[in-house]
Order: sequence, then C-alpha cells, then structure tokens
Amino acid sequence: MTFEESVSVPAGGAALTGDLRVPEPAHGVVVFAHGSGSSRHSPRNRGVAAYLEASGLGTLLMDLLTEEEDRVDEVTREHRFDIPLLGERVVAAVDWLGTHPVTGRLRPHLFGASTGSAAALVAAAARPERVASVVSRGGRPDLAGDALQQVRAPVLLVVGGHDESVLDLNRQAAAELSAPCHLHVIPGATHLFPESGALDQVAVAARDWFLAPGEPPHGEEGPR
Repeated sequence: MTFEESVSVPAGGAALTGDLRVPEPAHGVVVFAHGSGSSRHSPRNRGVAAYLEASGLGTLLMDLLTEEEDRVDEVTREHRFDIPLLGERVVAAVDWLGTHPVTGRLRPHLFGASTGSAAALVAAAARPERVASVVSRGGRPDLAGDALQQVRAPVLLVVGGHDESVLDLNRQAAAELSAPCHLHVIPGATHLFPESGALDQVAVAARDWFLAPGEPPHGEEGPR
C-alpha cells in the first residue's frame, strides 16, 4: 500500500505545491529539487521517482517556485538561478517532512537536477543532522559555492559522458566537497539523458545510493 497526498509546503511567505508518495514499508523519503525551467511534473524526475517508490523509498516532488514566481521567471529568469532562495525552500521541505505524521520517522534524502542540485547541496549543508544523502543528476553542484565544504551527507554526482562541460564542473565541485563523494559517469549520455536506457541507469544508481549511502555504483570514475 502507498500513501498519496497532494501537499502544500510552507516556505517563508510562500506555499509550495507538491506530491507526496510513501510506500509501506519505506526506507526513507526523497525530496526532488528540479532544475531551471522545470517543475514537479518533470517526466524525467517522475520516472526516477516511480522507480524509487517501487524500491521502497518515499518521494516528494514539489515546485520550488510559486505560480506567480514561475510566471515572472518565464520572462525574467530571475528565480531559476537564485540558489539561496531555492536552497531555503528545499530546507523548508526537509523540515516539513520531519513534522508530517507519515514521514516524520524517515530520514530524508535529496535528489537534485541541473540547478536543483546546487539547491539540494545548500539544503544538505544547512541540515547536516537530517539529510542522509544527496544525488545530483546532470547537475550544477558548482553553483552551491561555499556550501560545498559544509556538506556532511554522502554525495553522488551522476553525469552523462557526453555532457562534457557539466562533467568538468562536477569534477571541480567534487574536489571542493569534504563529504564522501562519488562521480558516476554514464557513458554515451548527454545532459538530459534521453538516450535509450540512460535514465534507467540514473534511477538504479540513485536507488543504490539512497539505500546504501556512500557505496558507489559502477562507473568510470571511482570514489575519493
């Protein structure tokens, strides 16, 4: 049986819309932080979330911007790279899950995509006692800045082998992280992992990391 609920997460003066799904039993709950220009309806994140749920992990997919903020951002793009704001909202989700009757007993994990990866890392740095692990998919962890050195949770950086510029940025961010970190390269994949089977490999790697944080999946680059 799976608990399902449409939720409103309070974050400062904002109310963020989300979809919470928690299987029984659950081994943890994963907060999804989507990337720039995306939302909780991202088919890529929903595909990964469905796989995690089938593996016994709860999921919270939520919008990091309100509807009004999203309308403004479509024109000005002023919010999608506001990493401090987005990070605060992921922190709000982590705190809210701790008060929810279904998820209060579960350790939260974070799954960030694109700029959402930086927001996830900022939140992990802000809540070291709560966040169990972080996975970044095609992310920009470099945008987390000084927060990288404050992260304590194990971090998995998943990047496509043909996403060369982002791969370089992830290597740089990995060097800044003091937490356990593994860079997992999916050969032949590009930024959004549209290649056949590529997103499935992301889902499997994320599942394995969330269930055993710090135990790296097979990849081109080993742990450090």
